[in-house]
Amino acid sequence: MLITFVVLYLLVSIAIGLFAAKRVRNTADYAVAGRTLALPVVIATTFATWFGSETVLGVSARFVSGGLGAVVEDPFGASMCLILVGLFFAYKLYQKNLITLGDYYRLRYGRTIEIVCSVMIIFSYLGWVAAQVTALGLVFSILSQGAISVPAGMVIGVSVVLVYTLFGGMWSVALTDFVQMIVIGLGLIAVAWFTADLAGGAGKVFDYAAREGKFQFFPSGGTKEWIFFFAAAITMMLGSIPQQDVFQRVMSSNSAQTAVRGPVIGGSLYFLFALIPMFVVTAAVLVMGPDAQALLKDDPQKVLPTLVMQHMPVLLQVAFFGALLSAIMSTASATLLAPSTAFVENILRNMRPGMSDKATLRAMRLSVLVLAGIVLSYAIIMQGTSIYELVSGAYQVPLVGAFVPLVFGLYWKQATSQGALASVVLGLGTWIVFLATPALSEAFPQQLAGLLAALAGMVVGSLVPQRVRDHKDHVHHFEGSTAPRRAD
Repeated sequence: MLITFVVLYLLVSIAIGLFAAKRVRNTADYAVAGRTLALPVVIATTFATWFGSETVLGVSARFVSGGLGAVVEDPFGASMCLILVGLFFAYKLYQKNLITLGDYYRLRYGRTIEIVCSVMIIFSYLGWVAAQVTALGLVFSILSQGAISVPAGMVIGVSVVLVYTLFGGMWSVALTDFVQMIVIGLGLIAVAWFTADLAGGAGKVFDYAAREGKFQFFPSGGTKEWIFFFAAAITMMLGSIPQQDVFQRVMSSNSAQTAVRGPVIGGSLYFLFALIPMFVVTAAVLVMGPDAQALLKDDPQKVLPTLVMQHMPVLLQVAFFGALLSAIMSTASATLLAPSTAFVENILRNMRPGMSDKATLRAMRLSVLVLAGIVLSYAIIMQGTSIYELVSGAYQVPLVGAFVPLVFGLYWKQATSQGALASVVLGLGTWIVFLATPALSEAFPQQLAGLLAALAGMVVGSLVPQRVRDHKDHVHHFEGSTAPRRAD
């Protein structure tokens, strides 16, 4: 019955996605759903995109191993990211009527910053998408009791997601996300309710967590521990803001009000529902006893699915794996679409400026296909890396390279192209130096060092005299920075 349900659910997801694909007539439909999504759909697609494998498997595994302090990046930082986007970025960006975040960098700073920031954003998706692919392989392997290997499960999962994302773009992603959000919510609530009964009541689960120190959130050490804690908190909180998937949900909204409210409500729901897998996996330790301890030493990510397979009736197995597959597929589809549209719009079209809308749409679909192949290969190579680490590490690049130019471009009139370039070079360069030097990264967090360098580069680079081209006389000269300038 469980296998039958999974197959039927996958077929239904494909059918919904292909039905939505009928609405795609141009690149705006494919990339941002024609800017027509209502508030409930924007909330659903924001929530479902972020509620991925790392939330169900990765976050819960980190929590049961290290407590609340170990999951400061996600869900605490991740949910705050969406709320910050809604409060401080959505309205300003929505007014500009753009398709990609790279389009904003081009309008504000010029083509050089557009291309550089777009490359960083695209690169950052590699770990996030690979985490979803890894989780799909793990799920299919567990469901088949090992008959399907993890790599083979990855291939099956990617193929399913690819079918509807390839044809329907943002329309397919949005409608499937709406259905998948409902499945996630109902499935996790049902599993949590049953697990609490198995453990002897929710009170016993909370007592165990408190007794084991799982509710310890803030570091108990000195200055160094607090600095690393702060760096972990801002990695996803700020590093996820300059991301194409978030931007697409803002720009797909049918009004500025929807663009603001959608991420705020979606982020709040994300945080609340992310607590459920943490509760369930804690209860699993009580229910499974020594078996759970053995899994914690081997692979904590297997505790939750093992509990469901061994201790729950078939209907709850259906509920759990329906929720898990929904979480993974919604995130995988969004993270395949976002970098693909950014690549075509901000890199390929700079190489081929005369592309028609029809050719651009075809290129977007082809890039989704190519990216799926690349990510599948990367996920297979990276087997053994935890899902949480794959995701959290992905956001350091946009944090040190793309975040500062975005914020200062929106909120500081004196930000210039020269300042943006200095910010990117210093931020990314400092991060690479720390990353390549273990002694430095052990003494100070690499992402925070990169962010501070990026801030310094933006301020100093924007305030010193600017090298400006006079288009009338075709010569260069220097001017003081009194207003925003853009390099062609």
